[in-house]
Amino acid sequence: MSGSGTGTEAGAQAARSRAVAVLRVRSQALAVAVLPAAGAVILLAGGPTGHLPGTVWDLARWVLTPLAVLVLLAAAGVALVVARARPAVSPTVPIAEAAAPELYRLVRDLADRLDVPAPSAIALTPDCDSWLEDRTHPAHGSPPAEEHGVTAAAGRHPDGAATPVLVIGSPFLWWMRVGELRAVLAPVVAGTGPSAHPDIAAARRFVRGLDAAVAVASAPRRGPVFRAVLAGVGWAARVLLRGCRGHAAEMERSVAAAAAERAQAVDYGLRIVAQEQVGLAYAGWDRLLTRVALPAWRMGRWPSRLNAGVVSALTELSRRDRLAEGFASRLGERPACDLLEEPGAVDEAASLLAARLFHGGPAEPGPNWSPVHWSDYPEEVVDRKWRTDAARLHRVLDVLRVRPAADGAAPVSDGPSLSRVLDHLTDPDPDPAAEPVQPTAPTPPAGPGPAPEDEDLADTTARSAALAARLSAELAREEAAASPRPAAPSTAPGNAAAPAAHDPVALWDDRALPLFPLQPPRTARELLADHITAMVCCAAMDTAGAVPGLDWLDGPVLLVGGERAADLSPQVLALIEDGDPAALRLWLARQGIRPEKPVRLV
Repeated sequence: MSGSGTGTEAGAQAARSRAVAVLRVRSQALAVAVLPAAGAVILLAGGPTGHLPGTVWDLARWVLTPLAVLVLLAAAGVALVVARARPAVSPTVPIAEAAAPELYRLVRDLADRLDVPAPSAIALTPDCDSWLEDRTHPAHGSPPAEEHGVTAAAGRHPDGAATPVLVIGSPFLWWMRVGELRAVLAPVVAGTGPSAHPDIAAARRFVRGLDAAVAVASAPRRGPVFRAVLAGVGWAARVLLRGCRGHAAEMERSVAAAAAERAQAVDYGLRIVAQEQVGLAYAGWDRLLTRVALPAWRMGRWPSRLNAGVVSALTELSRRDRLAEGFASRLGERPACDLLEEPGAVDEAASLLAARLFHGGPAEPGPNWSPVHWSDYPEEVVDRKWRTDAARLHRVLDVLRVRPAADGAAPVSDGPSLSRVLDHLTDPDPDPAAEPVQPTAPTPPAGPGPAPEDEDLADTTARSAALAARLSAELAREEAAASPRPAAPSTAPGNAAAPAAHDPVALWDDRALPLFPLQPPRTARELLADHITAMVCCAAMDTAGAVPGLDWLDGPVLLVGGERAADLSPQVLALIEDGDPAALRLWLARQGIRPEKPVRLV
């Protein structure tokens, strides 16, 4: 314990020394601003006293005095913007103490064991991370202690200053057990101790103010005079940031090291196991968002129980991965989400926030943005997604004037069939009835649509490339019409997710959504493959009795005879790249799917 205490003290001392270095930059800037004024005062005092007589000194007084006034006014303006600009606040779901008394009690007991002040409030973030966040700036509104009903003893330092807010990753609450969550939060909660030191608190306020001032100066404004003034403020703030950024980074590293050292005495053995759960939770959460949630978001639906879904995804991952076999046995222990009074309501709020951050969805449910439960996901998301993609594919074929498919002796069907798609992509001869595709400049879509550049189409057939280009343009128009978004304002360096600091209402800038896009835009080749796959799935459902399904790790799947249909992607790629439908037709025959039959579209 003595070694641990020595290490903690060394880390705290290093953090304090770096904080002093940051404050020294502030003092140097103040000295530079005051220096011309000091010189002007000396010159003005030297005239009446007779110490600095003569024309040269008079000229110096006339030149330096206005310059000193201008410098003081500029410094005062910069200081005012830095003091009033709202620092960035992470988008979170606030948890009142009445909604989670056991969770607050766990955090306070942990703070008592660590001999540090308890956080002033608790909030959840839809991500696999946890941290402390200072929200004591006057522009943020009521102090966290008043806003969340936390008692003064629990939410304040001994000197009366409000402590930071504890932000917890919501997947941790649903996947981790209570003991594991306490072990993971120990080094985070330990960080409230250094925030009580005046030098560290002042250095953090200074850096956050500079960062917010840069965001204010970078925001689009009207009027050349106002833009020029803010440009000067931004320049001064950037210079100061460059001067103290290194010291601030070292200060935070020292604070983190000291907090981790202090937390060594709390559940040390359990922390090793809990860190393994952190990595597993991150993997399952990422798969759930990209494979399961993203298709629903693109359909205008948002899964309302994402955190409950991550438990199912991780349980499935544990079942498939031999290295994770022991993790399933943990499910018999009490989950950390039991510390919430209404975990379902909290899960829904976190799920909606996740849709906003990772996809850019609206803030409230609506006719085109409604929640979906996991039991309804296959029917309301998977089935609708496939039929919507298939309908878009046939609309594009109509634009290209592609003839309906003819299957030997069978009559020509005017309905949308898979054979129409196969015949069009297979026939190597040019179709005289088809409308030629005019090369146009690609239109970048809003959101996760097709990529502007599609160099991979060089390896496809001419008809595949033409159809993919049409699909890309069609989807881009649909997305632009469905969710037009204004241009996102610039933000301060190192603060990509910062809110508009000048906005007196919003805590973060929702014009820059999504803040964390999950995937790069889909290429035209990927879009074509998705649409052909959707058409195959529709034919399977309408002619072979297949049903849509949900795989927790892979997302939408096709179930034929109760079994997941596999090996479809290579057959679709062979059709796109080589114009050869043989492998796909053989796959269809094995599954009992009749491509010549019309399918139902939306």
